[in-house]
Amino acid sequence: MGKTIALANQKGGVGKTTTTINLAASLATLEKKVLVVDADPQANASSGLGVDIKDIDCSIYECLINHTDIREAIYTTDIEGLDIIPSHIDLVGAEIEMLNLDNREKIMRKALEPMKEAYDYILIDCSPSLGLITINALTAADSVIIPVQCEYFALEGISKLLNTIKIIKTKLNTALEIEGFLLTMFDSRLRLANQIYDEVKRHFQELVFKTIIQRNVKLSEAPSHGIPAILYDADSTGAKNHLALAKEIITNNTK
Repeated sequence: MGKTIALANQKGGVGKTTTTINLAASLATLEKKVLVVDADPQANASSGLGVDIKDIDCSIYECLINHTDIREAIYTTDIEGLDIIPSHIDLVGAEIEMLNLDNREKIMRKALEPMKEAYDYILIDCSPSLGLITINALTAADSVIIPVQCEYFALEGISKLLNTIKIIKTKLNTALEIEGFLLTMFDSRLRLANQIYDEVKRHFQELVFKTIIQRNVKLSEAPSHGIPAILYDADSTGAKNHLALAKEIITNNTK
């Protein structure tokens, strides 16, 4: 039975999509079968894994709104064992279209259910909001990774996200756990980055991943080539960091 992990933080620019792409690629490199679900209308995870959005016939939008079979929306990537359900700009309007549907918070969970047998990990890249699609993702997930950028306003808004997770845990998905807080864009030369690290560690203790994602040029360049960092430059710090994160998650899940 596969594990579904949502990557969420309503704050934009914290590295959610970068983490999703590179963690998925690293898990696949470690011979796990991985499915990425791009639940962000910007569709950056889709293009970052080489999917041409213009050529898509079926996306997560069709699965949520038209109840299209999820298997029709699965596309393969350049990495063996890594598939993706792409997003589409239409997803912007999906929340309004879903408002009148029964069990509207559980549509994604129902759609993804058949896939849990086929994959070891399903990673859902959430949009930077706490709207209905993100609530769907958190309701469908077994756990959530919260990327935290090592910058001044890092902890701003986290309490809001934690409150949303608490409500979802109470009302919609009692099994939802926090997989961990992931520090991203870390620059050890900056005193501020180290202060943020200490603060997050003090707040959330054991819930903080040991692996830190360092600021890395190759990590920023890779998506423009439609490939993850591990294919772009396997020796880069970004590729190594995500591989370490994948190993840490696998180890945590086998305890």
